[in-house]
Amino acid sequence: MKGFRYLDGVATVRLDPSACVGCTRCVEVCPHQVFAVSDRKAHIVDKDACMECGACAKNCPTAAIEVEAGVGCATWVIDRWFGGKKFGGTGSCCG
Repeated sequence: MKGFRYLDGVATVRLDPSACVGCTRCVEVCPHQVFAVSDRKAHIVDKDACMECGACAKNCPTAAIEVEAGVGCATWVIDRWFGGKKFGGTGSCCG
């Protein structure tokens, strides 16, 4: 889903390049192409596309990635995609 945006400048995803082994797992599991791997290391290429689902951190074999899953309202975004209920009665994640 290239081009996805929810809230710019709020994603909590962090990558420790010194811990990365270049396995490409983050690239494989990220639904928004936040990561790329070059020279055997992952890089965050589109931080604002992160919806903080936590798949990258959960699947990183060396714990090189940290993210506060759900802080960016990932649950709300996923729920919208699958036609779920509205939170807070306003249709927004936090209202």
